[in-house]
Amino acid sequence: MDFIRVPFGYVLEFFYGFLNNYGLALILFSFVVKLILLPFSAKSKKSMMKMSRLQPQLKQLELACGDDKQKYQQEVMALYKSEGVSMYGGCLWSFLPLLFLLPLYTVIREPLHYLMHLNTETVDALKTIVATEQGVEVSKLGYYWQYGPAADLQKYALQLTDASMREAVMGVSSINFSFLGINLGQIPSWKVWQAKGWSDIGGFIVPLLSGGLNYLSMFISQKMNNQVATNADGEVDQNAAQMANQTNASMMIMMPLMSLWIGFSMPAAISIYWIAQAV
Repeated sequence: MDFIRVPFGYVLEFFYGFLNNYGLALILFSFVVKLILLPFSAKSKKSMMKMSRLQPQLKQLELACGDDKQKYQQEVMALYKSEGVSMYGGCLWSFLPLLFLLPLYTVIREPLHYLMHLNTETVDALKTIVATEQGVEVSKLGYYWQYGPAADLQKYALQLTDASMREAVMGVSSINFSFLGINLGQIPSWKVWQAKGWSDIGGFIVPLLSGGLNYLSMFISQKMNNQVATNADGEVDQNAAQMANQTNASMMIMMPLMSLWIGFSMPAAISIYWIAQAV
């Protein structure tokens, strides 16, 4: 999916060059992504609200059809068609942002490729050097190994045997992953009692903030459903709001837990992105 990754890599690189701060670049980058995904989010919300407004009619159809499930399904499809509602509209528009988000995580975790624009051969050569340093096989190297050489590129450039590769790497500036004293290139540890300094403690706090802010975001969204859920006459529709809130109930639990898991299993940079998305 380089047709998504490469452009976003250049955008993130531009923000980093402009702000000279990787954390702020991620926050601004997150804002731009949110703007791009806004139309999809809006369509998902509208589709879900349309379906929730049809609940009274659906209940009437269920009573009218009794045990005839086939007739009930036919009547439901006919109702959706007449009202211009897609049965899978809400799910479809909610799924589409994943086509952007999954490649974006690749952009964030592979700075050598997408921020420094080093070719595959050079990246593979650096990967071999990192594996040798860590005393492991290349295939067993950690998933986020690129943060090490990206933060100290000149050191690794000197170890390249190919002169053209060495010259290319020497011409690229390293990335400073420090943000508020926290190394965004490190994977936070939940074992806070083993912290050796603020970077470790801050790294522990970042995933907690991510989980808490995601919960708060979902909570506010659910409360706002009570205000935006209206019927065909533009009046507040409590039934529609209740249906929307039921749909979001599981998400209020799953999204914070997912962001918490991500926070303690991936570099802190991804949690900063997740926090900015929640805010």
